[in-house]
Amino acid sequence: MQKIIAKNPTARHNYTIVNTLEAGIVLTGTEIKSIRSGKVNIKDSYAAIRKGEVYIYGMHISPYEHGNIFNKDPLRDRKLLFHKQEIRKLIGQIQQKGYTLVPISLYWSGNKVKLELGIGKGKKLYDKRQDIAKKDAEMKMRKALKENLR
Repeated sequence: MQKIIAKNPTARHNYTIVNTLEAGIVLTGTEIKSIRSGKVNIKDSYAAIRKGEVYIYGMHISPYEHGNIFNKDPLRDRKLLFHKQEIRKLIGQIQQKGYTLVPISLYWSGNKVKLELGIGKGKKLYDKRQDIAKKDAEMKMRKALKENLR
């Protein structure tokens, strides 16, 4: 059972997600306590491969209120846990033109925190407009159908 902690609302708006995958995150005890209280934000974060390892940048975990010297920097780079074969596969997919790793959501899987990453390609402005128009048309169709059923 997965309990979602945080979502990235701009991920599917700004990127066309081709593939998704799950990764564990290396965290400290005070960071886990902050996550349990819901003080995490992945909106402006992104993932990248550095020295053969995958890291997430810009994920903000607020310092634990009752913490002390063990509190870490809220915006520090955090290592993501992947097998070597998965990292090699990712490198091959990312090197294609325009693809990037986008954090989609952060959730509990049992008692572990997992991150859903998407391999996506950035959308152009006209693609975003088309998506908005499509969603608007679907909403109007549902509304009209609902009116007809009454």
